[in-house]
Amino acid sequence: MAQLGHGALLLAFALALLGIAFSVIGQRKRIPELTIAGVRAVVAVTLLLGIAAIILAIAFVTHDYSFQFVSSRSSRDMPLRYIVTAFYGGQEGSLLWWATAASILGSLAFARNRARFPNIVPYAAAVFLGIQAFLLYMLCFVASPFSLNRITPADGVGLNPLLRDPGMLVHPPLLLTGLASFAVPFSIAAGALVTGKMSAEWLRFVRRWTMIAWAILGAGIFFGGWWAYHVLGWGGYWAWDPVENVSLLPWLTATAFIHSIMVQERRGMLKVWNISLLLASYVLAVFGTFVVRSGLISSVHSFALSDIGPYFLGFLAAVTALAVGLIAWRLPLLQSENTFDSMVSREAGFLLNNLLFAGIAFATFWGTVYPLISEAFNDTRMTVGAPFYNQVNGPLLLLLLILMGIGPLLAWRQTIVPILLRSLRAPLALALLAIIGVLAFFGQPMAAIGIAAAVFAIGAIVVEYWRGARLRRKNAGDAFPVAIYHLTRRDPRRYGGYIVHLGVAIIAIGIVASTFFQSERLVVLEQGQAVTVAGYTIRYDNLREQRSRDARIVTADLTVTRGGSSETFEAHRYFFNRFEDQPTTRVGVVTLRFTDVYVMLTEWSDTGAANLHIFINPLVTWIWAGGFVYLIGMFVIFWPAAQPRSVQVRVPDRQGALGETAG
Repeated sequence: MAQLGHGALLLAFALALLGIAFSVIGQRKRIPELTIAGVRAVVAVTLLLGIAAIILAIAFVTHDYSFQFVSSRSSRDMPLRYIVTAFYGGQEGSLLWWATAASILGSLAFARNRARFPNIVPYAAAVFLGIQAFLLYMLCFVASPFSLNRITPADGVGLNPLLRDPGMLVHPPLLLTGLASFAVPFSIAAGALVTGKMSAEWLRFVRRWTMIAWAILGAGIFFGGWWAYHVLGWGGYWAWDPVENVSLLPWLTATAFIHSIMVQERRGMLKVWNISLLLASYVLAVFGTFVVRSGLISSVHSFALSDIGPYFLGFLAAVTALAVGLIAWRLPLLQSENTFDSMVSREAGFLLNNLLFAGIAFATFWGTVYPLISEAFNDTRMTVGAPFYNQVNGPLLLLLLILMGIGPLLAWRQTIVPILLRSLRAPLALALLAIIGVLAFFGQPMAAIGIAAAVFAIGAIVVEYWRGARLRRKNAGDAFPVAIYHLTRRDPRRYGGYIVHLGVAIIAIGIVASTFFQSERLVVLEQGQAVTVAGYTIRYDNLREQRSRDARIVTADLTVTRGGSSETFEAHRYFFNRFEDQPTTRVGVVTLRFTDVYVMLTEWSDTGAANLHIFINPLVTWIWAGGFVYLIGMFVIFWPAAQPRSVQVRVPDRQGALGETAG
């Protein structure tokens, strides 16, 4: 089996190299058969990677410990769901997942669009196959998942305890797929730059695949926050950890591109900026992979220090050089066709939006690499913590929330300021009420400003929906919910964008509330004792121990009471077989009145006394609710627009900042 898997990878590597030659020679010599063969090589590579992935999966499920990777990441006592997660629980398997996921998306993109873009797709396929050839080289000769043990052990080592959680079934696959999929728009953009053919139709092509990568990566980041909150046990969901940061960087630049590309479509502006953002998204994805796989920067999420880092550093240099070289070569073709007519316009709003995203991305990048820079120049590694990111990125995110409310109301070319101010009356009134309410009840000025900015954005979105629905009711006589449904179906890109913005604003409220209003306490309780934290009474009822198939589990039974309402819940400490010295936490979380009571069991005594780390986290559930609204908005954006039938409804031309982005 291992020989078959390794052979599939070797054949895929050879086909990738041949496909590059077929695509380039066929296009330059005008030999259609060769260009078709180049695209088919992408599909063939995908099939071979799929075969290799299936073989590795079978090896895990059948406990074939002749595979070094299988024996080092799984064991017979592991439940099936964690054997599945072991596939991408190490360097070799995650690299195979990365290559396979990218190849599937590349096959779909190029095979479906070869006839529509006969000049671009061959070169795009060549660039994409070059990327895949590098990954396949790594899988064949540097980090092979099919290396064999000299002596087959009776059982495996098992999976890292932190990865033995249901969240691992969702978070890593989405994150890896999201990062890998940026290779597709990168290749499309490179192909367009090589040919110099960058039409409006090409923009829709590359925008759709950028949106797909952006959506998958965004979902992966969201579920990663959920996993961190429930497993890592520090009371939060985003620690500005280096690996968290590098996953965020391509999402930020892709988000900026998704917004600013509309300026290029409408006005023929920001061409250099847009192509730079697009290419930078994949460059940053590769940078993130280098950080994670090299182990150079310490992180709870990163792999151990390994020899794979220099290869990815060289690959990062190559894709960066390719991106910069192509832009420099085609710079004369990327000149703007228009200039700004007014700084109070949709174009100016998108420009400010992009500057804010770029600022956040730069600050995050700088904070991530600063330990390496400080060590290189001062021989001392200085780390950058959450306070730096909060102080720098916090104000920029606040401005983004405000702009998210104003943006949909701005007109192209020039906005009539009195009309804009009239449209902002309701959102401003809601924001003022939010400030007054937060100050009155909590006395936190910064929290009041943050929540008010999010409420302002929500108010502006609601106003836009209400206006569109009111106009449809007037013209078609629909009930209000029906009018909203038809608006969304007729223009899913616009109104799906509004839903995404709504989700982001809800997330922002949850982040502000849980950051500023969090309470924390460390206590030691005997069985039957209780403690009150921020008005919530937590009683420690019992301590018990049990065994599962793969672990010894110590559980604290708890009861929380507030205002006559009470809930029972549990906090666990897991001691996995073969990893007894690496106990892991399963936090006890219960929600009362939109507030999480979050308890971690840290230690206990022979008498049954328990050390508990208690957090009271207000509105964290709003983060998860906002995340699901965000995901719903992404699905709406990709939903095919309904064609008009008998009723024509004209909606005011106030396009949402994200809403026209999924063509």
